[in-house]
Amino acid sequence: MGTHRFAALRRKVPGVSERMLTQQLRELEEDGIVHREVYPEVPPKVEYSLTDYGKTLRPITEVMCEWGQRHMKRIKAK
Repeated sequence: MGTHRFAALRRKVPGVSERMLTQQLRELEEDGIVHREVYPEVPPKVEYSLTDYGKTLRPITEVMCEWGQRHMKRIKAK
C-alpha cells in the first residue's frame, strides 16, 4: 500500500464520500491500523500509511480481494 494522501485514497475507493472516508480513516487510526502524518505546511499535507500492526491484516485482505475478483460477475449482477 505505501503512503497515500487523502485524495489518492479517495480515488482508490470509487463512490466513497469524503465524510465516510474521513470517518473510516479516523477509526483505523484509533485502532492502531493506520498512521496519520501531518506536515506543517500551507495548505496542510497529510499522509496515511499502514502501521506494523495494520500490515498484519495484509494476508486477510489479499484473500478477500482474490475472492472478490473471482466472484465479480456475480457481485455486479445484483
